[in-house]
Amino acid sequence: MRYKRVAAVAMMASLALSAAACGKEGNPTPSGGNASGGAQSDTCKSSGVTFTPKTDANVAGSPTFQKIKSAGKVTIGVKFDQPNLGYKDAQGNRCGFDVEIAQYVASTLGVDPAKIEYKEIASANRETAIKGGEIDYYVGTYSITDKRKNDVSFAGPYFVAGQDLLVRKDESSITGKDTLKGKKVCSATGSTPIQRVRDEGLTEPNNIVEFKTYSECVSQLLDKKVDAVTTDDAILKGYAAQNSDELKVVGQPFSTEKYGIGLPKDDKAFRDYVNDQIEAAFKDGTWQKIYDGTLGKSGSSATPPQLERY
Repeated sequence: MRYKRVAAVAMMASLALSAAACGKEGNPTPSGGNASGGAQSDTCKSSGVTFTPKTDANVAGSPTFQKIKSAGKVTIGVKFDQPNLGYKDAQGNRCGFDVEIAQYVASTLGVDPAKIEYKEIASANRETAIKGGEIDYYVGTYSITDKRKNDVSFAGPYFVAGQDLLVRKDESSITGKDTLKGKKVCSATGSTPIQRVRDEGLTEPNNIVEFKTYSECVSQLLDKKVDAVTTDDAILKGYAAQNSDELKVVGQPFSTEKYGIGLPKDDKAFRDYVNDQIEAAFKDGTWQKIYDGTLGKSGSSATPPQLERY
């Protein structure tokens, strides 16, 4: 049924319910996203980790921290349509691995989850949003690249993924990146994966299809308007888990995508602080609890990556 297909695009396969780690909608007019571009699940599901704001948070010499402190809130750029990673339910709650990482960082800054303002920023607009001060930081499958480091800085990585392919269940001719010639391949505008498809000539230029969000690509795939969706395997496994009778992930990952928290370029004090907090979450088990209760529900296990401190 079409309802099942559309609803599945933004549902998350999690078994544990908790309102404590779900952030309420804090931005009535999303920026850079399409409020109706992705389906919503009925109930917010989370890891159950409670994020208690620090009472002694201080980042000396950081203009970003002073801005957050003065405003009494933090503005975070996120995705809204990625199962298990970053999505919004029908009640306006924000859920997923990336969202909870964002909430964790906010709590270390002394900000309560209720004081977080979320802004939906499309992949192509992330650097602009950070540079322009529209958001304080960005958490949403944001691959660290040398090109992006010309405009913004990164803390992390907090997760490492790899590019892969999502196809229809009955597709047999696509088995990996070397079988994409003549096939229509879809991904998000401005994303690293679609640029790799273009740079490596994996399919013809007229067969490259781009949309603002991955959920639009998945809808195109379900409607047989494209042959494959490509992005990081973490994202694709989330969609496949929710469409297990119609979609599958094929091949082997053909890249290494290091996810970082996007930050203002010249605020070294803030970057160092966020790196310290990520490292602390790796060591005390917070990261693992967040992962196991969100993205880990897709059936893919993981452990904290090596922090690189860019």
